[in-house]
Amino acid sequence: MIRVLGVDPGSRHTGFGVLEGQGDSIRHLDSGAIRGGARASLGERLCRIFDGLGRLIQAHQPQALALEEIFLAASVPSAFILGQVRGVILLLAAQADVPVFHYTPLTVKKAIVGYGQASKAQVQLMVEHLVGIKAANQHQADALAVGLCHLFHHRWPEAAA
Repeated sequence: MIRVLGVDPGSRHTGFGVLEGQGDSIRHLDSGAIRGGARASLGERLCRIFDGLGRLIQAHQPQALALEEIFLAASVPSAFILGQVRGVILLLAAQADVPVFHYTPLTVKKAIVGYGQASKAQVQLMVEHLVGIKAANQHQADALAVGLCHLFHHRWPEAAA
């Protein structure tokens, strides 16, 4: 059995999904989004993300953290901010001795939908079907998708090649 924390990084909303997988069985343990706050300073948002993910790691003790790679940012400043959010996530994982696995959006989409150019709506529908919950928002769905991607690659390691 493996427990994975999937994370969709964002400074305003960081999605998370905690899943357990063994063989063909997948169990949803927790998911949602940590709100950084649109009006909060970047430092305050990073603190909220650090505290929220830290509590999740403490509560669920994941054996892996699956993180979506940066694919496209609206601007250079947005890319830098997203990099800082990712730094907070990597720091938390390192402090908790949780290995981090990085997946590109293309890899996640192929693992979940079977098509690398799938829309966000298609990915969310398939995630909801696979996990058996209705995602409250896209951040939650994306985090669950990257967590599922890791479970699928862990189950069939040759698929990661």
